[in-house]
Amino acid sequence: LGTAAKLHEEFAKRDVKIAAVSCNDTETHHGWIKDIIASQGLSGDDLPYPIIADPNRDLAEKLGMIDPDEKDAAGLPMTARAVFIINPSKKLALSILYPATTGRNFDEILRVVDSLQLTAYKKVATPAQWQAGKDCMVIPSLSDEEATANFPKGFTKVEVPSGKGYIRLTPDPRD
Repeated sequence: LGTAAKLHEEFAKRDVKIAAVSCNDTETHHGWIKDIIASQGLSGDDLPYPIIADPNRDLAEKLGMIDPDEKDAAGLPMTARAVFIINPSKKLALSILYPATTGRNFDEILRVVDSLQLTAYKKVATPAQWQAGKDCMVIPSLSDEEATANFPKGFTKVEVPSGKGYIRLTPDPRD
């Protein structure tokens, strides 16, 4: 939660709104929010996003966020570290479920947001390990003529043993 607060401006630049779900009640949130702010070197007295109180774990169970292998002090299953990215059409675009004992990778979350936003509006796919500003793949459904029209910086076909020209790389079209 502290890292999400530190990266709040990065998410805001991408028009991404953050919300958290906690199996604690609102009163408990006020206590540990102060601890997060202090331990993470944040300013202010609140986090820059809402936290949904789910003390009965109803929402956590509906979203599949329960980690049966990890128990809290009361012996109840802990919630997993879940990430859900909902697109502007209010559809689930990505879900990542980390065990309760494993922290989230926010560099990866930002990378995925960049990819989802890019591929929603441009006719590209992002390859493994892609980073914003790096080459993208032209989607296979575009002909070479359409790719030429869509990507003024051009594209490069990767030669493969099959001789098929379906792997075509183009510079990030946002740059």
